[in-house]
Amino acid sequence: MSANLELRERRRDRLRFQLRKKAGGRPRLSVFRSGKHIYAQIIDDVNGVTLATASSLDKGLRTALRTGADKAAATAVGKLVAERAVAAGVTAVVFDRGSYLYHGRVQALAEAARESGLAF
Repeated sequence: MSANLELRERRRDRLRFQLRKKAGGRPRLSVFRSGKHIYAQIIDDVNGVTLATASSLDKGLRTALRTGADKAAATAVGKLVAERAVAAGVTAVVFDRGSYLYHGRVQALAEAARESGLAF
C-alpha cells in the first residue's frame, strides 16, 4: 500500500472515530469524490443500512450536468440527497467528509444539503 493511501485511510478512520462518539444516534452523511464524479450516502450505522443515496451518475443529473467533477455537480448531488433523506424521514445527520478537506466540492455538497433541509 502506498504511503499516501495509508495516510488518507488514517485520516478517514480518525474522523469516523470522532463522529461515532459525537453522533448521538444520528445517521451519517458520507461523501466520496473521485476525479470524475461525486457520491453521497445517508448511512444509519446503528442498524447498518443506507437510508438515501445520490451521485453525479444518477440518470436525472447525468444529462443535466456538464461534468460530474465540479461544484455545480456537487451542489446538485447535495440537493438530491437531502430531498431523498427528508422523504425517508431523516432531518438531522452528522457530516462525514472522509479524508477530504471541507473545501471546494465537499463544501458545495454540504451547503446544498443544508439549504435543502438537512441539519448538521
